[in-house]
Amino acid sequence: MTPRLEEVTPENLDTAVGIRVRPGQEHAVSPVVTSLAEAYVHPAGVAWPRLIVDGDRTVGFLMAFFGIDWHRDGSLHRSGLWRLNIAADAQGRGYGRFAVGSVAAEIRRRGGRELHVTWHPGPTGPEDFYLRLGFRKTGETSGDQTVGVLDL
Repeated sequence: MTPRLEEVTPENLDTAVGIRVRPGQEHAVSPVVTSLAEAYVHPAGVAWPRLIVDGDRTVGFLMAFFGIDWHRDGSLHRSGLWRLNIAADAQGRGYGRFAVGSVAAEIRRRGGRELHVTWHPGPTGPEDFYLRLGFRKTGETSGDQTVGVLDL
C-alpha cells in the first residue's frame, strides 16, 4: 500500500463524486458532492478536500478543516477531520488510518496541536475506529454527533 493525497480537479471530479461507502453507512457520512459544495461556500483555506489514491485507483476522500469558528461566535477555533469517505471495496485496508495520519501531519505543519472529529454514535458508526486511533471523547456533541479529539 502506497497511498497518497491528491487535490480534487476537473479531471478527477467525476471519480471523486462517485465514491460510495458501504450500504448502511450512508447515514454516517455525507456524500462527496456535499462536501465539495461545503468547501466551496466556506472562506478560502478553511476546507481542505483531498482524494486518497493508491497507485492509479481512487480509494477514498477526506476533507479537513482549519481554524473553523466552532461556536460561531469567535470564541473557539478548531482544526480537524470534517469528512472521511472510504470506498466500500477499499475499507479495512488502512486507508482510513492513512487519512487521519495525513490530516494530523497537515495540522501539525500549520502549528496545530489537536485534531478534532465528529461521528455518529451507534453500532454502524465509526466510533470504534476513531477510539482505536487514540481519539478521546470530549463530552461535547455537535448536533447528534459525538465530538472527539486527538492530541498531536
